[in-house]
Amino acid sequence: MLLCIDIGNTNIVLGFYQGEELVAHWRITTDHRRMPDEYAVTLRGLFHHKGLSSADVSGVAISSVVPPLTGTFEKLCQDYFHQQPIVVNAGVKTGLRIRYDNPREVGADRVVNAAAALRLYGAPACIVDFGTATTFDALSAEGDYIGGAIAPGIFIAAEALFARTAKLPRIDLVRPPKVIGTNTVHSMQSGILFGYVGLVESMVRRFRKELGENMKVIATGGLAPVIAQETDVIEIVDPWLTLKGLRLIWEMNQGR
Repeated sequence: MLLCIDIGNTNIVLGFYQGEELVAHWRITTDHRRMPDEYAVTLRGLFHHKGLSSADVSGVAISSVVPPLTGTFEKLCQDYFHQQPIVVNAGVKTGLRIRYDNPREVGADRVVNAAAALRLYGAPACIVDFGTATTFDALSAEGDYIGGAIAPGIFIAAEALFARTAKLPRIDLVRPPKVIGTNTVHSMQSGILFGYVGLVESMVRRFRKELGENMKVIATGGLAPVIAQETDVIEIVDPWLTLKGLRLIWEMNQGR
């Protein structure tokens, strides 16, 4: 079975694939201080809960935007799964032509998402990932990755309000009863949730002017379903797009 690992700044998302079927998935907190042995204990516990074991791992694919943890997970895979993982970087086949000024600047997660979107949904496309940052990535009609946009993530915005103001509380990011909040919590929920809906709608409109009216819009990330419920510009919600991309890239690189 294939273990896919997406290491983000806030969360690490893991998925077990049996063929094309995602049979188990988990989301854990990113912690730069943890050692390979500590993560191995966590993963073994998660596997056991699903009736799986380390012996079931026959391949590993990793994307990471946290360089200190890339090596941590490579060592974990070698020591505990006896596998040399495929780590998405400049030397790995992705099926994408990257037209960025400096292709090495493109985060591995953005490359993986774009590779999955191209293969599964076609081009031109705009991929919106609601992660630590909210990213917008563009695929041209020819299927090339041509760039995108990066904005602060929703959780970053909410946490900044709490951290940088004296009287605003930490809130749950859920839909308020109405746009015009009549208390502080509802006002913050409205500003953040509907404000980001407006951001998405504006960016999609601007991307469509450059990519064409037939551009698809694919959303992923933990808050993608929440935002998608509030706008009709998002056509496809695929919470596991990154894991799917890792599986596809792993397949491309077998026998390299």
